Amino acid sequence: MTLLATVIIFGLLIFIHELGHFIVAKRAGVYVEEFSLGMGPKIVSRQKGETLYSLRALPIGGFVRMGGMESDLEVPEGQGFNDKTVLARMSVIFAGPLMNFILAVILFVVVFMVLGVPSDANVVGRVLPDKPAAEAGLMAGDRITAVDGQKVTNWMDLVRIIHNKADQEISLSIVRNGDEREFTAVPQLDPEYNVGLIGIEQSWERHGLFGAIWLGLEQSYEITKLILVGFIQTFTGQIEAEVSGPVGIYSLVGQAMKFGFGTLLNFTALLSLNLGLINLFPIPALDGSRLVFLGFEGLRGRPLDPDKENMIHLIGFALLMMLIIVITYNDIAKLLG
Repeated sequence: MTLLATVIIFGLLIFIHELGHFIVAKRAGVYVEEFSLGMGPKIVSRQKGETLYSLRALPIGGFVRMGGMESDLEVPEGQGFNDKTVLARMSVIFAGPLMNFILAVILFVVVFMVLGVPSDANVVGRVLPDKPAAEAGLMAGDRITAVDGQKVTNWMDLVRIIHNKADQEISLSIVRNGDEREFTAVPQLDPEYNVGLIGIEQSWERHGLFGAIWLGLEQSYEITKLILVGFIQTFTGQIEAEVSGPVGIYSLVGQAMKFGFGTLLNFTALLSLNLGLINLFPIPALDGSRLVFLGFEGLRGRPLDPDKENMIHLIGFALLMMLIIVITYNDIAKLLG
């Protein structure tokens, strides 16, 4: 299941990215030779109009091959990629990363609307089986108003008190269906975090469409900002670089699946933001470098030598492949201990 989920996630992120390039290229009147999901040998393909739609064997990438960009195929006059204005070409290139940002927002919106977000209310959302709370008789929906006589009005206060009561009997004052009740429980010591736990989870709060959209935009902005800060701190040597390739992501997907579908969706959104942001870096073979070249062309009033530019992208692609191989080796070494 982890392998299947990883393939689906990679496929979705790549498909959405390339779909952005494809849609804007079509809207700009660019001749699109092929829209491919995956790399390597073709598994299935279908010709529709000028474009070949294909699914390839290796789910590690994808591409939109546009006439007049990197191929020698003759295209109708004015429909080649390089025949378009600088602004139109920049729009085509930028559309890929933009779609990854849009996908992340959509995934966050789905989570906030369907699953909700953790509430800070002092209400039990779920009682874990065979834990002190379950043995004491607590139920989902109970509002805990006091612990050992100390009033609690939110989840953080409740957790703070219970964490400090490991292996000590505590009294819990709750309200259930309007009735006040008293329970006793002994929090178990969690050896990993050295805190007391009774086996309850907080409730979740769902949001409406517009509230979820606002939260989705806010979440995407905050995470993007954190990613940028992390990159800056890594490049300046403030923190140690932690990079994961396909194997490392496979492992992280497996961990996310253990916490449920909502966590998996959040993780997918995080990956989508990373993919969109990294593609905007001015690294040869990535969208960011193409935007830089187009920016120079706009300032100079004439394009750079296409052969030289393509050679730079080719070298950059080869270096990226080498980097992925090194990262994959390290990921495998970590998994093997």
